Amino acid sequence: MQHSPTPHVVVVMGVAGTGKTTIGPLLAARLGVPYAEGDDFHPRANIAKMSAGTPLTDEDRWPWLDAIGHWAHDRAGLGGVVSSSALKRAYRDRLRAAAPGIVFVHLTGTRELIEDRMSHRTGHFMPTALLDSQFATLQPLAADEAGVEVDVSGEPAEISERAVAALGALGPDRP
Repeated sequence: MQHSPTPHVVVVMGVAGTGKTTIGPLLAARLGVPYAEGDDFHPRANIAKMSAGTPLTDEDRWPWLDAIGHWAHDRAGLGGVVSSSALKRAYRDRLRAAAPGIVFVHLTGTRELIEDRMSHRTGHFMPTALLDSQFATLQPLAADEAGVEVDVSGEPAEISERAVAALGALGPDRP
């Protein structure tokens, strides 16, 4: 894949368990840009709340999104990949306000597949019990949002290759 003269920041988004933390670094490596784990931007209070099985409110999310947006802004022209659930249009709008060139890769899959993956992962604070609230909150990318949807069935290498191909199909002014 050829890089555009001004690399964009790619936000790997989707509900918990879609593989953002797995696909993000693979995609970053393929694009030749750094990766940032979105969960690392969460304040401790957010992690405690989610660990207890309590969904975050919009007010909980704003500082987290602002921190990701700041990182993306600092990467403008340099490129990067960051993970963020970015479930609502308002969240993506907030990220775009901080870094207008952001492009989204929305990882999608069946609820059954995602729940199965979540039930087998270890060391993550997000319980499977919050998956329903994630799907209820999700607003898929709209036609006017720069981004692509990528199915998460298959192996991580396959998924990341689908993401690279989908981003390439966006045209020369995209990553």
